Amino acid sequence: MSGLRDLRAPFVVPGPTGVAIRARLRVSPADAAVLTAVGTFLGSLASRDLAARCRQGAESDAACWAARKRELTGLSSARWAGSVTKAVDDQWALARRGQAAETGRLRGQIDRIAARLARPLGAKADKGAGLPRGYATRAEWHAKSRRLHALRTRLAVVEAEWAAGRVSVVRGGRKLARLRHHVDEAGLSRETWRARWRSARMFLTADGETGKRWGNETIRVTEEGQLSLRLPGALAHLANAPHGRYVLDAEVTFTHRAGEWNDRIAANRSVAYRIHHDVQRGRWYLTASWKRPLVAVLPLRAALTRGVVAVDMNDDHLAAWYLDVHGNPVGAPRRWFYDLSGSAEHRDAQIRHALTRLLHYAGRCGAAAIAIEDLAFTEGASRERYGRNKRLRRLLSRFPTDRLRRRLVAMAAERQVTIVAVDPAYTPRWGAQHWQRPLSTGTRRITRHDAAAVAIGRRALGQPIRRRTAPPPHDRRDRAGHRTVQAGPETRGREGPRPRPPDRGRDPCRPEAT
Repeated sequence: MSGLRDLRAPFVVPGPTGVAIRARLRVSPADAAVLTAVGTFLGSLASRDLAARCRQGAESDAACWAARKRELTGLSSARWAGSVTKAVDDQWALARRGQAAETGRLRGQIDRIAARLARPLGAKADKGAGLPRGYATRAEWHAKSRRLHALRTRLAVVEAEWAAGRVSVVRGGRKLARLRHHVDEAGLSRETWRARWRSARMFLTADGETGKRWGNETIRVTEEGQLSLRLPGALAHLANAPHGRYVLDAEVTFTHRAGEWNDRIAANRSVAYRIHHDVQRGRWYLTASWKRPLVAVLPLRAALTRGVVAVDMNDDHLAAWYLDVHGNPVGAPRRWFYDLSGSAEHRDAQIRHALTRLLHYAGRCGAAAIAIEDLAFTEGASRERYGRNKRLRRLLSRFPTDRLRRRLVAMAAERQVTIVAVDPAYTPRWGAQHWQRPLSTGTRRITRHDAAAVAIGRRALGQPIRRRTAPPPHDRRDRAGHRTVQAGPETRGREGPRPRPPDRGRDPCRPEAT
């Protein structure tokens, strides 16, 4: 085992901490006009407050927040001011975390490039000494030296902004703001872009409050589905109900988690609401969200008492296999393919569909746990890390690691299925070495991904990936124990060699994708 890195122990992934559901609002033209007016007005207040928060920088404290809230309260209301200031603080904190992540990414790239520049041209990597490979040509070395100077300059700018507390934030999204200069290439008209820009900068978000009627006083949804909102003081003349409220004609109907939402509003527990307008579809939506109580994580041993469904995640499919508590593959492997091309909605639907079929398979097998690799391509897919292999770099860049993991954790929590994460080191290699050929038959061809799933499941169960351990010394046969890691003392013929499977050649058939 010399030269192999230490493996991290498997662990149970914590469940989601929040819930969000969405319903479409079939609003009338009058309702749409009022929502647009309120959202635009509150969006202007949010933009003003964001500018004030950015001027305060890292020196902001509770007194500064109170002053900002008092200024907005006179223009809207205390609850709207609280929602605006909280959203602005969250947006500033998110930009601050992005700034820290950018600093770490730049430092990592600088260290890797500097280490490779220090190596001779054409030098091979020395993993034992921790030395990277050198650049192939003098031209590449020169280009990377210029790249190093550019990265150091960029890092100095980011560090100066961090020290000064300056962040770069765009209300409405930086991507949409940059699209303003390329509307022709995107196939949009200027009017369409302006409508999307105004919609993205509107603010119609209200935080919930436990103890208040139906969990929210600002945007209120009753048990019958009646939606109303408290108008800001400047727009009080638009009210059609007492106490400066506006009641919409549209009724709210939640189809997903409707029972859980009903229980919360019946007990007057806090529910946050957000109203947004999809310009491309011409629809209005209402999103309800709330926090879940912290639940104790199920111990690893208890989660694996009924075996585990091991999953090898790939860029185009999921390869899964059910393993019993002893680490033996049961049944046939399963694969669920998905297509990650097209729009974001299409990719998200493909991932949800594949994960739904995976959870159904786990339910049919009776397993209470799903084992996945703890993949996190946080260091990027740069050339310094993965060399000249453009195909591999593009594959890693578009691989939906975080989205798959978050989706799987959220969907598995609803079915009382535990997610176990394992170290991904050497699982494809060892799985193919020890399991691919023994599991192949004349009518079933096992792929490298199927064998990797077996390796993942055995690692989650605490079993070694190797099918057989090295035989003990002849003079210590009784003391060293049995040579296999699966057979028990009651197994007959356990001391004999295993029969060699017949070599039928490579079978082109593959298991049916279900």
